[in-house]
Amino acid sequence: MAEGILVFGEASGEGAIDGTTAELLGAGRKLVEGVGGDVACALLGAGTEGLAEDAIACGADRVLIVDDPLLADYQGDAFVPVAERICRELDPAIVLMGLSMMGRDMAPRLAARLGTAVAMDCDDLAMDGDKLLATRPCYGGNAHAQYSFNGTPQMATVRAKAMEASERDSTRQGQITKMAAEVSGDSIRTKILDRRKEEEEGVRLEDAEAVVAGGRGLGGPEGFQPLEELAGILGGAVGATRAVCDLGWYPVNTQIGLTGKVVTPDLYIAIAISGASQHMSGISQVKNIVSINSDAEANIFNSSRFGIVGDWKEILPPFTAKVKELKGQ
Repeated sequence: MAEGILVFGEASGEGAIDGTTAELLGAGRKLVEGVGGDVACALLGAGTEGLAEDAIACGADRVLIVDDPLLADYQGDAFVPVAERICRELDPAIVLMGLSMMGRDMAPRLAARLGTAVAMDCDDLAMDGDKLLATRPCYGGNAHAQYSFNGTPQMATVRAKAMEASERDSTRQGQITKMAAEVSGDSIRTKILDRRKEEEEGVRLEDAEAVVAGGRGLGGPEGFQPLEELAGILGGAVGATRAVCDLGWYPVNTQIGLTGKVVTPDLYIAIAISGASQHMSGISQVKNIVSINSDAEANIFNSSRFGIVGDWKEILPPFTAKVKELKGQ
């Protein structure tokens, strides 16, 4: 009988598991009472052995390490067979992944191999007896749908910051098991020919407590300069809509929305953003949205706590000056 929870974890790049993995392990500790068993964390990659203790400190009862050079970069042809073998050996009742590049690609492929289903892009998880209830936004974040599963494992990918991580406890004890990848390089159909790395300065968009975002209504790339100033005063980050990134006005890695990043800051300031459904899906969990838009009928105002109708070029300078004053800068 399937029992326990399996989290497929990821590294932060700083010698520890990433924030979403810690959050999933924290959620696992609360959910596992409904299905029995323990909370396991599988870490696939190259150089993952050093992450095991951190995963245990964050709530894992046992950690499975699959450390192989072929797993240095995520590629479905290599990761999915390994993940399938782990699932068949552990027979977990619930499998959780973050809504990352790996989770978006691997979760549905793994679910198909295991003959089950996966709820993608969830922002809440709960138990009804031994049934997982997965809640995810729909209709561009204007509504939420709750899903349950008929088979096992019950699978879900979860947004960053949707769950609460347990407090790290370095005294926790857990079991660490090493597994061979058993993957051949011949089975990987894609090859990475080149890699271009874009340096991120300041606060990461996903981690920022304040985000200042701009849309096509800014009129051009020069419109982002005052946004950068405001974000700097707030100690936050700058984001953009898909239209802006497609036009080349701002870097692609700042895109927020359905095909970009999901952000959950305490404060989101939307400037010249109409509020298209694909963009709203990326900020559906933000409780404090402040919007500046010249169109009083803009959809963004329906989700805003505070809205200002007018020309952003006239409104933003005094707004920024006041924030600077309040910050004592």
